[in-house]
Amino acid sequence: MEPGAKAFPRNARKALSDPALQAALGRTTGRFLDHRAAAVAAFPEFEATRERASAIKLEALSRLDVHLSRFIEEAEKRGAVVHVAKGPVQARGIAAQIAREEGVALAVKSKSMVSEEISFNAALAEAGLEVVESDLGEFILQLAGEPPSHIIAPAVHKSRAEISELFSRRLGAPPTDSIPELVAIARRHLREKFLSAGMGVSGANFLVADTGSVVLVTNEGNGRMGTILPRVHLAVAGIEKVIPRMADLPAFLRLLPRSASGQILSSYVSILTGTRQAGDAEGPERMHILLVDCGRSAILEGKYREVLKCIRCGACLNSCPVYQSVGGHAYGWVYSGPIGAVLTPLLIGLSEAAPLPDASTLCGACAEVCPVKIPLPDFLLELRADAREQGLKTPGEIAGMKGYAGVMKRAGLLEAVERIAGVLVQFFTKGKPVEGLPHPFSGWTERRDFPAVAIRPFRKLWKARRGVRE
Repeated sequence: MEPGAKAFPRNARKALSDPALQAALGRTTGRFLDHRAAAVAAFPEFEATRERASAIKLEALSRLDVHLSRFIEEAEKRGAVVHVAKGPVQARGIAAQIAREEGVALAVKSKSMVSEEISFNAALAEAGLEVVESDLGEFILQLAGEPPSHIIAPAVHKSRAEISELFSRRLGAPPTDSIPELVAIARRHLREKFLSAGMGVSGANFLVADTGSVVLVTNEGNGRMGTILPRVHLAVAGIEKVIPRMADLPAFLRLLPRSASGQILSSYVSILTGTRQAGDAEGPERMHILLVDCGRSAILEGKYREVLKCIRCGACLNSCPVYQSVGGHAYGWVYSGPIGAVLTPLLIGLSEAAPLPDASTLCGACAEVCPVKIPLPDFLLELRADAREQGLKTPGEIAGMKGYAGVMKRAGLLEAVERIAGVLVQFFTKGKPVEGLPHPFSGWTERRDFPAVAIRPFRKLWKARRGVRE
C-alpha cells in the first residue's frame, strides 16, 4: 500500500464533510466503546491482566532475538518452513517464490495488517496468482478496490446499502438491505474459493516461542477454513508478535476480545502448530511462516520500542475523538488512529507522515484503553519534538510555540494576557461563545465549541477560594 499520510489535512477535511461516513463512524465506534466498557466492568482482574500482558511484551521485546530463534527452531521441528524478510521488497519476493514453488494458482487470505504493509496481494497478482480476501469486511473492500479503514472492522465506513449495491454490481446478487442475506451472498461466493484454493494465507495475532505455534483470534470461520482446507498454509507476521511461552497466551486472550469488540472471548481461537502429521484429521501438508521486519528492528533499538507491544485490538481508534471524526482512510496508510499516528512515522519515516503526530487532542483516552499500556500520548509529543528537530515544522509554528512557552513560563505575564483577553472577548462577544476566529486560529472554532474567556481567570478564582491575598 502506497503511503499517503502527508495528505492527512486534506483527507480529514473531506471526511468531515461526508455525512454518510460520519454516521457510520459514530454508530460503530460508539457500539464498540459501550461493549468494551461493559466487558471490562464485568472482569475485575482487567487491570492486573493489563499489567501482566505489558510485562510479558516487554520481556519478549527485551530479548526478541532469543525468542525469535526459539520460535523458528520449534516451528521447524514441527514441519514448518520459516522465512525472514528484512524489508517489503524481500517479503514480496519470498511470498511470490513460495507460491510458484508450491504450484499455487488460487490463494484465500484472512485479515492481515502486515500484509497490507508489504502490498502482499499486488505482489502475488503480479506473479500470476488470484488472491481472494475471505474476511467479510476485507472481501467487501477488495470488491470495492479500497484499503481497510479500521484494524478490526475494516469496512466500518460502509453502509449496508453501499454493500448491497457493490454485491449487485460485482457479484450479480439481487439488492437487499438484510444483513444475513448480504452475509449469505458472500458465503456462497467464498465457499467455492475455499474448496479450490491451493494456499491459505493468514496473519498471526501471536507467535508462541516455546511451541512454534501461530495463534489466530477471529470472529469468522474464514481464518480456520483458510488454514486447514488448502494444501499449503502461509502465515505472514511481524517479528514483534512473538511471546515467550504458551502459558503467556491466556492473558492476551482475556484482553484482546474485551478491548476490541467487548466480547469475553472471540468466536475462534486457532493454535496452529506445524503441518499435518500421520493420524491428523486436518491441517496443511505444507506450512510456511514469513517473519517480516520492515523497520521493526530499528524501532526496537530506539525510544519508541514500547509501541511494538501493540496487539492490534483497535481500542485506541474507537476511543480517539480524531479517529471518530475522520475515520481510517484519512491517515493515508495501513494504520490509523493513535497507534497509526505513532507507528506510521516510525515505519515509513517522519518526513512522509509529519501531519500524523499532530492529529491528536492529547486527551489521553488511547492510553487509558490500551490493553498493554502503551504510552501513546507521550510518544505523540515526542514525535512532535522530533519533527521540530528534523526541520519539519513551519517558521510560524515554531514562533507561535516559542511565544506560548514564553508566556506560560512567566506567571505575571500570563495573568496580564488573561486579563486583556477577558476584557476583549467580553467586549466583542458579550459573554457568548466564540463562534469564529480568523485564520490561522479558525480551526479552533470550526469543529468545536469555544466558550468565551472568563473575566476572572481560573487562577484568580482558585486563589480567592483558598483565601490567598494577591
